[in-house]
Amino acid sequence: MLRYLRLVDDMKDASIPLSLSEWNTAIAYAGRCFVHVDALQVESALRIWKEMEQEAGIRSGQATFNILFDIAAKAGKYVLAEMILKEMNDRRLQYSRFSHVGFIYFHGLKGDGAGVRKAYRDLVEAGQIVDTVVMNCVIASLIRAGELPAAEQVYERMKRLFRVKTGGFVPHRDWRYSRDLGRILDRASRELGRQPKKLQQLQSEQYLSPDVRTFSILIDYHVHFTGELRRITCLLAEMQDFHIPIQGRMFIKIFRGFARHGGVKYTSWTTQRLEAVWSSLLGAVDGQGGGIQVLKWMVVWVVRAFARCCGRARALQIWEEIRDRWKVVEDDEKGAVEHLLRDILHGLKTDKDC
Repeated sequence: MLRYLRLVDDMKDASIPLSLSEWNTAIAYAGRCFVHVDALQVESALRIWKEMEQEAGIRSGQATFNILFDIAAKAGKYVLAEMILKEMNDRRLQYSRFSHVGFIYFHGLKGDGAGVRKAYRDLVEAGQIVDTVVMNCVIASLIRAGELPAAEQVYERMKRLFRVKTGGFVPHRDWRYSRDLGRILDRASRELGRQPKKLQQLQSEQYLSPDVRTFSILIDYHVHFTGELRRITCLLAEMQDFHIPIQGRMFIKIFRGFARHGGVKYTSWTTQRLEAVWSSLLGAVDGQGGGIQVLKWMVVWVVRAFARCCGRARALQIWEEIRDRWKVVEDDEKGAVEHLLRDILHGLKTDKDC
């Protein structure tokens, strides 16, 4: 992202004009270059936007406002987000599929469950096609609004639709597929807006089955807030029913759960279960398929989980084992991990011993 922004600066210095798409990308990168969006990133994105319009003379499009709205919402600048939305309306720009999904997400961030439902109804009434991406956004937004039971109901509905429509077959989908499908559905909704029968047919052809993102949202909530290992185990089993492989990031969530909820009396996050998950991870990493790779945050949470549940001695053993499997590693990344684990690796605090 930063390399792209430097390239944009070089193009401006060389008086090479940028297209609207290139400006939009620069705005998006300036506002989302870190995991958490803060006021500084919002300011950077707005500065590039003003430069685009006032100095380069390029008028913003629908996608520009979608990007600005998303950045403002994620930064918690709700008043600014509504001002951006008002400017979009003043310019008579139509809402796209991505706009409507963004509105659902926005109300979730605000903790407004009723707003989430209204935004979803608006999406449907606007003739937009509902697919798994939209349903995942509804689930995540309801959870953020503190309405887990409602989010679980949406998930159960997705499971029922999956049984009816597919009979058990789940099409392979990755983020590129979802991105490209979203663009296709957005264009189709505009083109078929006056042909309700064709629009309904297209809707009936969409898969609404849970995907890896659906399970990631639900498991992440239970890891961070409820600590209900039984529910997490149930969700993992249902992933297998849907023939969705457990990816590395799902292992990270589980180890994070042990680091948060283990190491205390009467917890269900026991040492025995931690060792079982560790064995499963080793099997996935060392297996012939090679589908799971050991990366930075996996190392961090595995070691932290064992330090919390078993103590420093066992954590150091695990550190040696997982470090041997951490094949793709840069010096700065290795140093960052050792810094995050410094208390455990260097004995700066006393951990429980098994």
